[in-house]
Amino acid sequence: MPHTPTTKPAGVRCVQLTDDNRCLVFGRPERPAFCAGLQPAADMCGASREHAIHWLDELERATAPALAD
Repeated sequence: MPHTPTTKPAGVRCVQLTDDNRCLVFGRPERPAFCAGLQPAADMCGASREHAIHWLDELERATAPALAD
């Protein structure tokens, strides 16, 4: 999937996150569809923030576009 100016590369922190990791566009119409569609589940959230961040890191790695050789 090609990157457009409205997307961010995998591994780059979202510019819409506050210092305490709250979403600045939560519930607003400009919130990206991907974010709005991402529904937390027990396997994603786990028992800690660290588990959830690791899960999201893995999701980003798994969905990152392949680099051209």
